Amino acid sequence: MTKVLIVEDEAEIVSFLKPELTYEGYEVDWEMDGRAGFEKIQGGDYDIVLLDIMLPGLNGIEVCRRLRKFSNIPIIMLTARDQIVDKVTGLDMGANDYLTKPFSIEELLARMRVALRISSLSSSSEDDKTLTFKDITLNQGLCEIKKGDRQIELTKKEYQLLEFLIKNKGNVMTRDHILDSVWGYEYIGDTNVVDVYVSYLRNKLEENLGDKYITTIRGIGYVMKETN
Repeated sequence: MTKVLIVEDEAEIVSFLKPELTYEGYEVDWEMDGRAGFEKIQGGDYDIVLLDIMLPGLNGIEVCRRLRKFSNIPIIMLTARDQIVDKVTGLDMGANDYLTKPFSIEELLARMRVALRISSLSSSSEDDKTLTFKDITLNQGLCEIKKGDRQIELTKKEYQLLEFLIKNKGNVMTRDHILDSVWGYEYIGDTNVVDVYVSYLRNKLEENLGDKYITTIRGIGYVMKETN
């Protein structure tokens, strides 16, 4: 059964949504506080979230932003706000869709079906989005890095650099090639930025004495190779 979490502080809206969704075959749970809703998603196995913007604890935009750091769960934002900037902000933070109150249950159900269908297709091709190197797993769909079972937090540029090196594992990448591919041809700045970010990655990945993921090729660049 598809599990839905409604994060909404207006009991009247939930009293309307919950029986309708249950009738349609969904298993429905509810939280009225943004922080409690976020924690519930972290600890649960929900398939889709219906998320209001104006919430106590954490607002819906912040909940969405935090969720996208570790989850690709479909999110449909429900709000009384109808200004374009609010819609754009919600979508930029990772929401899949947006409905302005009041809305019809038929439209909500249709949008939920679309979001769930896209999520299902994405999940079925997840293996194609996964890169591995030794005990490092990089999920391109979720922009998630794991070392064994532990998640590693990287900045956007650190992630892009690691992704590039793993994609080219076994091949020596020159500093110029890395700079052009990760920072772009129009980058203007210190040429040692590659060395700086490789150092950042090593500090986050190579915690133990025996760990070695990125090898320096003196005077040339860097390589990720299975044996060092």
